[in-house]
Parts: sequence; C-alpha cells; structure tokens
Amino acid sequence: MKAYLVAAIVAGNVLAASHAGAQDADLTAARDLYASAAYDDALTVLNRLRSSEHPANQSRAIEQYRAFCLLALGRPADAEQAIEAVVAAEPSYTPGDGDASPRIRSAFTAVRRRMLPSIIQQKYAQAKAAYDRKDFGAAADGFTQVLNALADKDVATEAKQPPLSDLRTLAGGFQELAAKAAAPPPAPPAPVVAAAPPPPPPAPAPPRIYTGGETGIVAPSAINQTLPPFPGQVVIPRNGKLEVVIDELGVVESAVMTSTVSQTYDAMVISAAKAWRYKPATLNGMPVKFRKTVQITIKGT
Repeated sequence: MKAYLVAAIVAGNVLAASHAGAQDADLTAARDLYASAAYDDALTVLNRLRSSEHPANQSRAIEQYRAFCLLALGRPADAEQAIEAVVAAEPSYTPGDGDASPRIRSAFTAVRRRMLPSIIQQKYAQAKAAYDRKDFGAAADGFTQVLNALADKDVATEAKQPPLSDLRTLAGGFQELAAKAAAPPPAPPAPVVAAAPPPPPPAPAPPRIYTGGETGIVAPSAINQTLPPFPGQVVIPRNGKLEVVIDELGVVESAVMTSTVSQTYDAMVISAAKAWRYKPATLNGMPVKFRKTVQITIKGT
C-alpha cells in the first residue's frame, strides 16, 4: 500500500512538472507569435492559457500580451480590460520602451492614472487594518507600498491633492510607527561584571633576626647596657639570663628573662633594658636585627 502511495505521489509530481513545462512553452510560443505579428494566433494561445490553471506568476504576462495583441488587432475596449487586470495584479508594472510601442505605453498610462488612486486607497485601508490588529510587520510593508505608489509619476498630480495628499502624510506616520513596533526589542545590555579586585600584595616577610653564627654578621656593641642594682642584701650569689632583640636602630625591641634571678629583680632588669642602646648589628655592612643574650651575675656580700 505504501509503495502504491509513493508511486502515485511521484507520478502526480511528474505530471504537475510536465504541465507547468507545457504552459511555459505555450507562453513562450505566444510571445514569439506576437513578435512575428501573428496576433490572432498569439491571442488564441493566450486565451487558452488564461482559461486553464496556471501559476500565479504567469497571470501578469498572459494579460500583458493579451493587451498587446488586442491593441494591435484594433480592439481597445478588450485591451483596456486586459490592462486593468495587469494593473490590478501588479500596480507598479509599466511596459518598457523595448517591450511596447508608444501607443501601448500610452494605453497603460491612461489605465494606471485611472486605477492607481483607488488602488492606493485600498492598499492604505488594508495596511491600516493590519496595524489595528497589531500585525505590525504586514502594516509596515503595506504602508511602504502606499508610499511607493504615491511616488509613481502616473499619479504625480493626484498625489498633490486630497485625498491622496492626506494619505501620504498618514501613511508616512503609520509606516514609521509600524516599523518601530515590528522591530525586535533591543537585546538587554550585557551584565557589567565588576572586575575582581587585585589580590592584596603579599605581606612582607618579617625581618630576619640574627644570632651571630651567620657568615658576614657583626654583633651589636653596647652603648648603654647598665643593669639596675639588686635590692637588699645578697647572701647567696645569683645568676640569670636576659634575652634582648635589638633592632636596626640599636633600640631594644623586646626583652625576656630566660633564666630568672628573682621575680622582683627580673622586672627591674626588663624595665631597664628598654632604655639600653647599641650600635646595631650589621650583615655585610647593612644594619640588621639581632638576638643577644645578656648574662646577669649577682655576687653575694
């Protein structure tokens, strides 16, 4: 069953293509007959084409050559009807100098001057109806056609007078509105992404504290390193150790007892150490921090 349907569709397409090809050949033959002044024969072929099914794009050519033949045969009334069909199907069409004689062009001009005003008003009404139903794309195209038709030289005089002059103003305004409404909305702006703040600079490494065992280091020398007197009598000798960190200016930055003498005396020593001054230690001639141990000896009396 499927094979039968496929075969039928293919056969139909072939027949349609053959029919269209035959119609193209008939239209070409009619043109050739007209060119050879066989107007009656050409008209017979054209009338046969006109009465049969034919592509819409052939209608204008069929009526055009019918008008040519009818004018050549001295049948102006019938020719005028054919020209009206051409103008109704394609209002912008006019035969060129190479296609037709001055008499034919004059006949087309007369029909177009008579028909175009009403065609323009009809197209305006269609465009306005499209605008009212918010079909803005069709409306914009329709108003553009109205404006183009109003610029046609065959209605130049009528276009300067009402009602066509009023339609020109209205069509221009509605065309602009419809075109704007039909245009897609602008794309939303891309979100602004704030640039990430630069990473904070790495914290500077704390200065190294030297102890004297490093190559090129020169230990600090004391300018003022006076220990406070021990309060009270010393029956038994006492020993202690104080560790101080001396900065690049020779100032004691910190002081701590690493070996205690007594709680009271330790506090006195640490307080006194804050006022000590040194010639700072150096590394290859540059001042550096230095950790120094001060030996404390309290002799007995």
